[in-house]
Amino acid sequence: MQQAVITGPKSLIFRDIPNSFEINKDEVLLRIKRIGVCGSNILVYHGEHPAVVYPVVQGHEFSAVVEHVGKDVKNIRPGMKATARPQLVCGQCPSCKRGHYNLCRHLKVQGFQAPGVAQDYFIVPKKRVVPFSKNVTFDQGAMIEPAAVGAHATGRVSSLRNKNVVVSGAGTIGNLVAQFAKSKGAQEVLITDVVGYRLETAKACGMEEIINVQKESFEEKVDEVFNGKGFQVGFEAAGVQASLDVLLKHIEKGSEIVILGVYAENPRVNMFYLGKHELKVIGSLMYLHKDYADAVKVIDSVEINLRPLITNHFPFEKYDEAYRFIDQNKDEFMKVIIDM
Repeated sequence: MQQAVITGPKSLIFRDIPNSFEINKDEVLLRIKRIGVCGSNILVYHGEHPAVVYPVVQGHEFSAVVEHVGKDVKNIRPGMKATARPQLVCGQCPSCKRGHYNLCRHLKVQGFQAPGVAQDYFIVPKKRVVPFSKNVTFDQGAMIEPAAVGAHATGRVSSLRNKNVVVSGAGTIGNLVAQFAKSKGAQEVLITDVVGYRLETAKACGMEEIINVQKESFEEKVDEVFNGKGFQVGFEAAGVQASLDVLLKHIEKGSEIVILGVYAENPRVNMFYLGKHELKVIGSLMYLHKDYADAVKVIDSVEINLRPLITNHFPFEKYDEAYRFIDQNKDEFMKVIIDM
């Protein structure tokens, strides 16, 4: 069988590997069905991701069918639909021992510092496998990973209940963060972007309040949406300086801003202003297993709407074409899915 491998910036090749597997007693053999392409993959493709190691097999958000299980694996059976966390952790460092293994000192992520799942079959330890309902499609299953990012990020603040929220960046992650914020009890959620297509997709997903910050006044829209009460939580999901600046400038004093965006260049922050306003700027990295469980739950119960987000499919043999399509159509798609 073949693997899709990025060997360097804008260089994707297919590599042949043996189609035979031996699994240990605590492992699961998955037959990969769908692979999602995310913004971080695009940074890898362009040589702009700050933590990638080339060459690297692609694929970290995916859906699959359980093909075979080791003799010690319980509650997971062949034929079940599943995905898995792509985090490889040591289990021994202080972060891991505190249960914060997403912050492992030796963290490697499949598709970035470790081989991803872009091949027909893939072996995963049982502890990282996340089964999902037969009611969830394989396309939706490939969205569990980005949904888990949203679940984790919205859990990083002290509370969302009855608070006003601004999400800066209406790409897939920003969209999912906004939907999770609503599901966790936010009073009002305003999502911003500079691309009309993304904002219209947010509306199709049920987000009523949107603003194109290139065409409208952010300050006036905030006043209108929040009835002059301002906003107390911000999520920066665009990864650009201007996006961070507008949140810092307009959020209520003493409030919280969560950073999800991956910055190609480090932003500048006025630390005097930050201190004077007692703002809390909070990092958010990936997810924990419980965030995957939360994502599966809300997808299965249709608390969040994924269908408008899945816009394009490419067959596995056209993996490189999918990346070129993304480059050429940056403002006209949301989630690209690779079909195995």
